Amino acid sequence: MTLTLAPDVVPTDTEHGTVLLDERRGRYFKLNATGTFLLRALLDGADHHQAAALLCRRYGIDPARAQADVSALVDALTAAKLARP
Repeated sequence: MTLTLAPDVVPTDTEHGTVLLDERRGRYFKLNATGTFLLRALLDGADHHQAAALLCRRYGIDPARAQADVSALVDALTAAKLARP
């Protein structure tokens, strides 16, 4: 399952990651470099398992931890209505 940003959400890269501005609600959500890496992978069409595998390769972390991190990011973004799976 890939991810799509909500229509009113504008991503802006910073030197530390990405800020997602929800123009409709006037709120923003800040992602660190790892969150930015995962968001890009998911927006580019990777499913959860593929994004977790990319995270393992890039940062050398345990596959179970990578999968949990992907799920946590997707859950947080969807709960905040910034994205939809």
